[in-house]
Amino acid sequence: MFERFSHGYYLGEMYVQPDGSDGAAAIKRADHEHVNEQLYGDEEGITRLDNPLVMKVGTKHFSVVGDEDVPSGTLALPEDAVPEDLEFRLPGRSEVFLANAERARDLMQFTGWEGNTGDPAEYA
Repeated sequence: MFERFSHGYYLGEMYVQPDGSDGAAAIKRADHEHVNEQLYGDEEGITRLDNPLVMKVGTKHFSVVGDEDVPSGTLALPEDAVPEDLEFRLPGRSEVFLANAERARDLMQFTGWEGNTGDPAEYA
């Protein structure tokens, strides 16, 4: 689903659609857990699957959670959070950047997220 793009990001393509809810950005729960395991698991196989992923679409970063109601391969964004540069292209397939564990940790700290212990795997 995602391939290494740069020092801080993986690149993938997902179907991106606005979601009428006021909730967080979301992908299918099984996809969320799979990405956590594949990209953020440590050498002992330990991964926190409840932590949000950090994805960048257009000009914005999103904290992404797992949700059973989202179709596989789809990123659902709250309508009021859709970047202006994507408004007229949605719904549709778009490039999506996924922050690696180190970059995700840095971005989550800016949001004041308190669920950390300093272990990069916990920011997945």
